[in-house]
Amino acid sequence: MLEKVDKFYYLGDILDADGECDSAVIARVRCEWKRFCEYLLILTKKGFSLKLKGKVYTSCVRSCLIYGSETWLMKVEHEVKLDGTEISMIRWMCER
Repeated sequence: MLEKVDKFYYLGDILDADGECDSAVIARVRCEWKRFCEYLLILTKKGFSLKLKGKVYTSCVRSCLIYGSETWLMKVEHEVKLDGTEISMIRWMCER
């Protein structure tokens, strides 16, 4: 007997039974904030240049956000959520 579920994890991504990517987007945003907090000292400290912060952000944090996104059926609200998260982090990094 098979159990029917609404969403499940597969290869590090969350898949919804209806084919939507809402759960995957939420999981990626949470993962990005977690990774951002791991590098918070480097990304928000005033002693580091914006160029260095950008490189750390791109290689360590942003890559976590876009992992697996090429397989999603992206809607406008998903793009808005991902862009808003990214803009919030960039603003936090650039505050002086």
